[in-house]
Amino acid sequence: MAKKRREKDASNIKLKHPDRSGPSEPTLLQLADERNLFQQALDREKELKRQKTRASKSSGESDSDEDDDEKEAEVAGLPPRVEQIMDTLLWTISLSMLHFTLDVLVQNQYAVELSWHDVSVRTGRAFLVFVLLFYTLHQHPSDPTLLRGLPARFQNPLRQTIFFAASVGAGCYLIYITNIYSYLAVMKQAPPLGCLWVWSVIELDLAWAVLSLACSAAFLWQGGYDFK
Repeated sequence: MAKKRREKDASNIKLKHPDRSGPSEPTLLQLADERNLFQQALDREKELKRQKTRASKSSGESDSDEDDDEKEAEVAGLPPRVEQIMDTLLWTISLSMLHFTLDVLVQNQYAVELSWHDVSVRTGRAFLVFVLLFYTLHQHPSDPTLLRGLPARFQNPLRQTIFFAASVGAGCYLIYITNIYSYLAVMKQAPPLGCLWVWSVIELDLAWAVLSLACSAAFLWQGGYDFK
């Protein structure tokens, strides 16, 4: 059987005020203040922040140095002449594929028996010509100079003038032969002229490219020609 707890009578408890005199011995805060521990902690925190700042700066400089070294290694690993050759091969292979396609389309247009051997031979010859022209006239990033001895500010205008003349000439002459010459002349001349026209327009700045196409369109309209 559970026993009942006796409750003390509150009237028997003596009441008194709490001791407000304060501690008789130094507290932990006072001891820390006497030993200057708070100031030491602040100084230590500042020192750690300075060390972190130095470490981050040094790591950033090392990363930038590594990036610069990698870029220099990449540049050093690809000589300008090799870059020009690779750029030339990339473009001329694309132009040769375009020549191959135009050659096949022209022969199909005139219902001529297609000879893949002859088409391949003509494409190979066009490839060699395109390699020479592209390597000489294209503005390579590693060597944008077109004419030695000419000031740099005249290099791009000279190149744009050449491609503008080539674009207008190739476009107008292609329109002319397709309307005037026989199918044999068209089959022989249309593929290289078409490639030269496309390449010249690509090499031109936008304003000059639009102007060259406008000249070809004006020639088409003025002569009463059409695309056959």
